[in-house]
Amino acid sequence: MAIKLTLTEDEAEMIVDALEADMEGYLESAKEARGNSNREDVKTFGEAAERIGGLINKLRALLD
Repeated sequence: MAIKLTLTEDEAEMIVDALEADMEGYLESAKEARGNSNREDVKTFGEAAERIGGLINKLRALLD
């Protein structure tokens, strides 16, 4: 299912900023999990960060 949403450029940039902060949290969690040798969490957090990164790139492409 696709969702259509109309945003101002400012609103889209706010979403990108929030997603970047969220992605940083997942990357930090993956780093901590790696330090604790918890491979499953490393994978889960890493995948979440990748998906967020993909969404950020999609939004940035629309802003450029």
